[in-house]
Amino acid sequence: MNTDIAASAHEFFSTHITDNVADYDTSRDSLLTASRSFLDSHLQKIHNLNDQGASGSQVVNELTAVFDQLNQSLYAAVSADLSKEALAGCALIALGGYGRAEMNPRSDLDLMFFYEPSGQEAARIISDRMLYLLWDLRLDVGYSVRSSESCLEESQDSTVRSALLDARFITGSSKLFDVFRSTVSRPMLNKEPQKFIKLKLEERTERKKKYGSSVYVLEPNLKEGEGGLRELQEALWIARVKFKSNGLKELLMKGVATEQDLQEYAGALDYLWKIRNFLHFKGQRKSDQLTFDLQQQLAVAFGYKDNRRASAVEQFMQEYYAHAIKVEHLSTKLILNATQPSSPPRKGVFKFLAKRNLEDGFYIIRGELRAKADQELLDDPALMMVAFELAQKHEVSLCLELKQLIRDNLHLINDKVRRSSRINRSFMNILRHPKGISAILRKMHHLQFLSAFIPEYEKIYCRVQFDLYHIYTVDIHTLFAIKEMENLWAGDYAKEHPLLTEVAHNIEKRELLLLAILFHDIGKGSGKDHSIRGAEMIPTIARRLRLNREDSQRLQFLVLHHLKMAHISQRRDLQDLKMVAQFAQLMGMSETLRMLYLLTFADIKAVGPDVWTEWKGSLLRELYEKSYDALEKNEFYQEKRSEKVRNRKRKIRKALLEDFPESKVNRVINSLNTRYLMSYRSTEIVPHLRLALSRGKKTLVMQVEHKHELNYTEVTLATIDSPGLFSQIAGVLAAHSINILGAQIHTRKTGAVLDVLQVNSAIGDVVDKPQKWVRVEADLSKVISGRIFVEDLFDKNPKPDYLNVSTGRSRRSNKVEIDNEVSDRYTVIDIFAQDKVGLLYDITRTLNQLGLYIAVSKISTKVDQAADVFYVCDIFGQKITDPVKLEEIRSTMLTGLK
Repeated sequence: MNTDIAASAHEFFSTHITDNVADYDTSRDSLLTASRSFLDSHLQKIHNLNDQGASGSQVVNELTAVFDQLNQSLYAAVSADLSKEALAGCALIALGGYGRAEMNPRSDLDLMFFYEPSGQEAARIISDRMLYLLWDLRLDVGYSVRSSESCLEESQDSTVRSALLDARFITGSSKLFDVFRSTVSRPMLNKEPQKFIKLKLEERTERKKKYGSSVYVLEPNLKEGEGGLRELQEALWIARVKFKSNGLKELLMKGVATEQDLQEYAGALDYLWKIRNFLHFKGQRKSDQLTFDLQQQLAVAFGYKDNRRASAVEQFMQEYYAHAIKVEHLSTKLILNATQPSSPPRKGVFKFLAKRNLEDGFYIIRGELRAKADQELLDDPALMMVAFELAQKHEVSLCLELKQLIRDNLHLINDKVRRSSRINRSFMNILRHPKGISAILRKMHHLQFLSAFIPEYEKIYCRVQFDLYHIYTVDIHTLFAIKEMENLWAGDYAKEHPLLTEVAHNIEKRELLLLAILFHDIGKGSGKDHSIRGAEMIPTIARRLRLNREDSQRLQFLVLHHLKMAHISQRRDLQDLKMVAQFAQLMGMSETLRMLYLLTFADIKAVGPDVWTEWKGSLLRELYEKSYDALEKNEFYQEKRSEKVRNRKRKIRKALLEDFPESKVNRVINSLNTRYLMSYRSTEIVPHLRLALSRGKKTLVMQVEHKHELNYTEVTLATIDSPGLFSQIAGVLAAHSINILGAQIHTRKTGAVLDVLQVNSAIGDVVDKPQKWVRVEADLSKVISGRIFVEDLFDKNPKPDYLNVSTGRSRRSNKVEIDNEVSDRYTVIDIFAQDKVGLLYDITRTLNQLGLYIAVSKISTKVDQAADVFYVCDIFGQKITDPVKLEEIRSTMLTGLK
């Protein structure tokens, strides 16, 4: 067709230009008319060609040929009245995309009018005449008028240098173009290559920040987005400068690129051009954004049809993402070849060069994991998973050959391999590793190994979500959610989200939570009600992964209900305690509640940058705290025989056997109740029990730890239970002007008591004087053993004057609330009162006088408001149900608080 274009140009320009072309001013209108007719005619033909299904390359080649012919014809026409001597010093050179011969329908014409001194004035005249004609044709033109000196001067800018690297001769003096190549092109390839590469890599980073750091954004930018045209261009610029090459073919000759690389590069361009041609022909303006509307149109235009598995547009986008991944892989390979050091850094040179042999036929050299023999991996496909495990463990990347080997042999991952203990053990090791989980899962996803290992995952691979919130495909949203969970464990949100961070570190099986995140949206590839669809898949997946029954059921529960916590917190009245109780009952176990809380956080956080808000976070936190409180009030009933409790006991037993006889250890572990086991980690319980077991025949043993960063002292004490014990403890501390901020009291089945108290001084400081704690411990022993009374201590230690001074704050009304519904065994009393030293003593003394036994207490103080909870029963161990007695408790407590 290019020959036809030349002939057509001759016909158009000879037909329309009847004036004397040597007189430019009189021929300009005819020249413009001829140009417009020529351009309109050929652009329409190319448009028709595109509509008939021409390839991207075919359309680009035709467009480039048309614009080449137009510029050649205009150049000849506008320079016809200039002397041959002047014209010998001028040349028209295409730059940028036009220089690469990559013209799409709305691409810019980037032209450089190059001259040597003898042709400077001619270049000015030609550029002036041509540019106004091109602008009148409503073309987007980028232009420059330069000499060799100005090219080199302006090439300090990396964008200009990139454009000049793509220079291509159009017309004018071909000898002058040879001068350009020798004085500009060659020096640019050799001048400060590392500086240019560094700038290009920085531009690459900034571009990804702007257009998305993932291939899988829902509305990708075809030119600037990851996996787009710019990826290929940048990679080629960097490789050309590094290896002093004029193009891909020279890179092939130098052994930097392979024949396959060239084919993949050409194929990638052809695919992206085909889409871009459609966008430019259909759009009223130049746009490279694949919006949802355009995706629908492209799917129809490219012949996709809806089917049971996916809609036409989903099929189109899945193919787009698959191509984008190839672009990302190819561009990364070219850049790595250009940026990886040919020799190792001085520091650690021997370690870098040394070959480190690993298990299962793998080794590491130059920071890459390699396989000694490909056949071993082909004979035992489970080794593919081992490769990812080792790469994560040793913080190295898979070499290109190993990646290709895995990608080419995914068909070997059949059901037998998926169910094997080896591949599952390796996968669980990856999930249990302290870091690099999301990164290695993304590598598995890129190579499509994740879909081969978990075939259900294939249904959400590159799956588009058509809504107002998500900006990534389903699979990538899931992997980003796992990254958010990693951020929590790494402490990245410790200041911003302290409760979430604390809850995250109290998860017994991190790998199970990660599986829940990985599978929470797996049902989106199977129609409506994706939570239900996903939950239906879990039993099969769990059997393959060799999960036990409890883990399988919890995983299925989390997938089924992964939207529930967000829905309730944002759309229901959290003051409706009945609704909260029902939600807590649905959770059943605190571990399930914790996992759902964390899953909900990670899910929302990974949707998009502005979806998580502090408001949503506060609602989630409120629902979690109220639900946990409801489970606690019910004694964590369902968790008594849970795997978490069994594991915790096992760890405690192992630690205690190092110092105490087995019979003693077994007795103390059997005496622990579920509430206590669920309230602390094993690393906290062990020192508690060491203290308790060290008591022997003493009345009391006590341990004091100062937490200066939290501004309180933590006191742990072990003794034997007696009527009014907690009141006695509170009284002794009050007599020593020590304020109780929080208290967790635990009575074992044997009657042994272990209390953990958070305290500070009357003026809010850490109580860190050792001699004071010696006196406190001595007084506690005397009071508990009945040698003195608490009242004697108040007489002995009068209240300091500063404690009698009013704070000036307005007092809130004291409240006493009694609940007989939330706990099966106890009456629960909530007390809200103005905080003061001795408040807890007043409360517990009154409860003791009322004949009530305190089984559990939760003490908390916020600023000057105490909110204390007491689980009580009568002397027979029964709830208090008599309305008269309940009213007496309420009124007596209120009187005692005044």
